[in-house]
Amino acid sequence: QVQLVESGGGLVQPGGSLRLSCAVSGSIFSIYAMGWYRQAPGKQRELVAAITSDGSTDYIDSVKGRFTISRDNAKNTVYLQMNSLKPEDTAVYYCNSPSHMHSEWGQGTQVTVSL
Repeated sequence: QVQLVESGGGLVQPGGSLRLSCAVSGSIFSIYAMGWYRQAPGKQRELVAAITSDGSTDYIDSVKGRFTISRDNAKNTVYLQMNSLKPEDTAVYYCNSPSHMHSEWGQGTQVTVSL
């Protein structure tokens, strides 16, 4: 049984920073690509950052230079460091595997960027 547990969200001002964590259990974590997704109200869930088992990363254009995805295979955890946050980053953030998508998503963690 795969479980995905996101944490680290919160309320920050524009220009602030947050680091999100995703703890994964019940999967062969180290061989799978992992990614961070977000869903804003009224919008489709989108993949914003991904990292392969070898550590190669990719990002959507809107977060390049601001977000950094990383992983710690020994801890079965993936991280998202978010800097220079903007109001349009406001969303619920989820983790999952782009290559081996789990049908059961975690609860997500809310990120709100506002004054």
